[in-house]
Amino acid sequence: MIFDIIFSYDFYVVAIGVCILAIASAMVGCFSVYKGQSLVGDAIGHSSYAGVVLAFMIFQTKSPLILTLGAGIIGAISYHTINVIINNSKIRLDSALAIVLSGFFGLGLVLDSFIQGNANFSNASQAGLRNYIFGQASYIMREDIIFISSFSAISIILMLMFYKELIICIFDKDYAKSLGYSTKMIDNVLLVMMISLICVGLKTVGAILISSFLIIPCIAASQHSKNIKNVLILSSIIASVSSFSGVFISSTVDRMSTGPTIIIVMCILTLLSMVFGKYGMIAERKVRIQI
Repeated sequence: MIFDIIFSYDFYVVAIGVCILAIASAMVGCFSVYKGQSLVGDAIGHSSYAGVVLAFMIFQTKSPLILTLGAGIIGAISYHTINVIINNSKIRLDSALAIVLSGFFGLGLVLDSFIQGNANFSNASQAGLRNYIFGQASYIMREDIIFISSFSAISIILMLMFYKELIICIFDKDYAKSLGYSTKMIDNVLLVMMISLICVGLKTVGAILISSFLIIPCIAASQHSKNIKNVLILSSIIASVSSFSGVFISSTVDRMSTGPTIIIVMCILTLLSMVFGKYGMIAERKVRIQI
């Protein structure tokens, strides 16, 4: 039975789609984590659900492109709302994230409840919108792979084009300004990459879990290396291994959701890295004993 699953077409469709998303998200997420804005992706992910519902209400269609664009617009609005709050008040970033995350996500849930059974939306199927909360990776189709691959390719191309600028702006913004780089433009490039991957990943792992694809692999990889290039490579490997393993486990065990299973595998690998990694707890303890 296991071999039947491994060599089945449906298994590889899901595995390929999730792995592509995970690799791209892990690499882009490294820049977000090192910039100190890892939870910004979480806020955008939750907020983007409101964009999915609003796009459905306006166009009354479940076209992935329309819903993704709606999610992207609201995601961008939520990000700029966070910046407005922290730049024009005494509220700190963590509090602003909590306000925006809960506010926009709550709006999405309210709108979703509003359209259920509403006569104004009787011409469009409303079933399935809540799948964007937790995702349905096991239902990825060939068209979804093309969709995921396109957005992932755009994000990776942007990352490669602005790699040097991203590195300098993240680790030394003042030095970047002295070189004449537009730090605001680089911030917007990173934002576009993040929002693209978050929005395209909503259908796969959902608004609640998509930020884990951006954050967890980088944390695991940073326990093994302090070189940014090595971290990018290791994070993509950890993300792909976790994704393939999660898809395999959820395919062989009844009633195991694919998205959450992938996150559990990622967390296990991260915990092992934090303990046994080159810069993990055991290594740090040995250094302290020697000192």
